[in-house]
Amino acid sequence: MLLSPIAAVGRSVLHILAMIGQVVIFAVQTVVHFVRPPFYLREFFQSLLSIGFFSLPVVGLTAFFTGGALALQIYSGGARFNAEAVVPQIVAIGMIRELGPVLVGLMIAARVTSSIAAEIATMKVTEQIDALVTLSTHPMKYLTAPRVMAATLVVPLLVGIGDIIGIYGGFLVGTSRLGFNTAAYLQNTADFIQATDIISSLTKGAVFGFIAALMGCYYGMNSGRGAQGVGRATKLSVVAAAVMILAANYVLTEVFFSA
Repeated sequence: MLLSPIAAVGRSVLHILAMIGQVVIFAVQTVVHFVRPPFYLREFFQSLLSIGFFSLPVVGLTAFFTGGALALQIYSGGARFNAEAVVPQIVAIGMIRELGPVLVGLMIAARVTSSIAAEIATMKVTEQIDALVTLSTHPMKYLTAPRVMAATLVVPLLVGIGDIIGIYGGFLVGTSRLGFNTAAYLQNTADFIQATDIISSLTKGAVFGFIAALMGCYYGMNSGRGAQGVGRATKLSVVAAAVMILAANYVLTEVFFSA
């Protein structure tokens, strides 16, 4: 009886390690399929459209209101230390380095990861994936590789757009509500942004897009049978993608800005 709790912890740890190993193997196989023919360009371009273009409204609205709220918060907090003038600089660096990539990644996880997991899980339940195998079509090459590659390429563009819209939201609030001069606000914003900030933001976008699509495909491919299996796969994919995006954000921040 004394060893039962320890055994339970051990089983949990082994289960987590086994799952991590499965995800890593799945990711490696997906990357290998990027460069091995045949290539399903129609699936790739459809994924570009659904992941990129149709995500623009939610990404734009999220970034705009976040930038505006960030400007208000920085102005309010800076007033305690007579540092209200730093609003343009902090909004720019906050959106580009952290809030832009993370919020876009989480929105993609909520919208795209869940959609991919539900779609592939439904295909598995209705035996469409088995039908692909009988037609000599590799399911990972047809379903996983185009989606993951499309997300990896298009999410950095969404992050860049989100950064711009978020900074614009802060600009509107700063000039219309907080009394900043338009030319001075834009000049302070441009002077404070560095190339490293932009590179880190776009790199985070590529990694977050890869994670979001990969988790949707992984849990969709490994879903259980029936409606309950589809629902569980969708839920787990979003949770896993969100947690991995936040963890990857910390690692990438350490890589780019630890010095």
